[in-house]
Amino acid sequence: MEQAAVDQLGSVKYVVLGAYLLMLLAFGVAGYRKSQNTEEDYYLAGRGQGWIVSSLTIMATFFSSFALLGAPGMVYREGVIFALFSLNVPLSGASIYFLGARIGRIGRAKGYVTPADMICGYYGESKALRLLVALIGALYAVPYVIMQIKAGGILSESMFGEGAYVPGATILAVITMVYIMIGGMRSVAWTDVVQGLLLVGGMLLAGLATVAALGGFSAFFVAIAELPPSSLSAPGTTGKFNHWMLLTIVLFASTGSMIQPAQWMRYYAADSTNTLRRSALVFAVLLTACFLFGVMLVGLGGQALYPLAEAAGGGVAPNAAVGEYDNILVTVLTNHLPQLFGAGSMIGAIVTSLILVAIMAAAMSTADSNLHSLSGVVTRDVYDRYIRPEASQTERTWVGRIVICVSTVVALILVIAANARSPDDDPLKMIAQLGFFAIAFAALLLPPAIDIMYIRKGTRAGAISGIVAGLIILLFISPFLPSLLNPMFGEEALSGMNDLVKTMTGMVDRSAWGLLASITVFIGVSVYTRKPDEKTVSEFKRIAEGD
Repeated sequence: MEQAAVDQLGSVKYVVLGAYLLMLLAFGVAGYRKSQNTEEDYYLAGRGQGWIVSSLTIMATFFSSFALLGAPGMVYREGVIFALFSLNVPLSGASIYFLGARIGRIGRAKGYVTPADMICGYYGESKALRLLVALIGALYAVPYVIMQIKAGGILSESMFGEGAYVPGATILAVITMVYIMIGGMRSVAWTDVVQGLLLVGGMLLAGLATVAALGGFSAFFVAIAELPPSSLSAPGTTGKFNHWMLLTIVLFASTGSMIQPAQWMRYYAADSTNTLRRSALVFAVLLTACFLFGVMLVGLGGQALYPLAEAAGGGVAPNAAVGEYDNILVTVLTNHLPQLFGAGSMIGAIVTSLILVAIMAAAMSTADSNLHSLSGVVTRDVYDRYIRPEASQTERTWVGRIVICVSTVVALILVIAANARSPDDDPLKMIAQLGFFAIAFAALLLPPAIDIMYIRKGTRAGAISGIVAGLIILLFISPFLPSLLNPMFGEEALSGMNDLVKTMTGMVDRSAWGLLASITVFIGVSVYTRKPDEKTVSEFKRIAEGD
């Protein structure tokens, strides 16, 4: 990215960022002062969140650096075909309405805190089932925390220049860790309200800056029409996004991301079913607008402003002025947003700094939610159940704080270590790819969730077997498996397996393979194993369908 664009923001960026971080810490202190020292209060804020807070905290948890950096980066790389990814937003809203509202209703009635509480409450308590659901929560949360910290490093380097990656990622991680540890869900939700508003405004302004940089809407569409043919058709610039691939990504990115533990716990925290139904509507309307008039305009307009280069070994590479695909939004903002307010305008520098902080807010709002949910899962489903069942409420909340601290430090070390490697050898190279893989794990909770909410034909053995089958398939087609096995066995010895994985992942999204295995085994085993007792089934049905 051009250093001149960063320099023109002057000292304003330091003031804006400093004020923002102080505000987050203030929310942490305020949340602590209002909190009660119990698990339910620390993880669910007393189950009293209204529709405004619920809407914005659900949006902020969903609207991560994946949406603000990864998605524009994918549109910039692939072209128009990836613009259809915006369809995942209304589908996510529908997931809140049809699944989230019922999850919230049952959670309030039964006093549940984690997803495993509900799943084991319906199918029957089982150590294997509880630990498997907890494992899925960790497999989703850890990659998402890592990608948010990575985003913090990218944004810091964009705002403050070369060399700011590690300090920026560290400051982001520490501040996020501190205000979650202090105030729990209440502080997380309050910060999400501010962050959610910043995200919506920031993304829409980014789209406006892109259009203005190209000379207005008429000139924008002319410039888009002149993009290379591969950018205007399926399967996209790299040839990866065939229709089946995109369809499965849209379906499972939407449902998987709304069934992950952090969102599941937000459904529990809402004060009523109507609150979640309103949240679903707000979510679908506001975020669809952000994707269409923000993410898509920036990604497509970015390709016109900064044409893709030819890669050394063939294919395409990001423009030298952009550096990495994930940088396209920040590049457009720093180079073109201040021009809307006139050269050298203080207002332009302030607004641009605010929007860059908004992108940082996207990272923090998802990192805090996933760190918080990971803490809840480990404490409630592992420590409380199998290590110290006799622990006091105070001890349990402090264990949760320790989990947050340790998880943050581990994630930060992984991000710093990955950044020290060469770009071609960085396992965390693209935020979007890491996000899709995390969502694939979360999607494994869909079969038991849909069964509990609507079908009620599954069994405990079916749920356990289905999750195990899905995990095996996802680990087999993991993007990290070759880097783990090739040094031990040699690439040539594993060529057949690698070719099979490439074929599978080239047909549909990874989440589709995991879900196919999980659903098939879940149904097959459930047919021949013992169902939950009729009293439990009737009770869950009555609560789920109640007004």
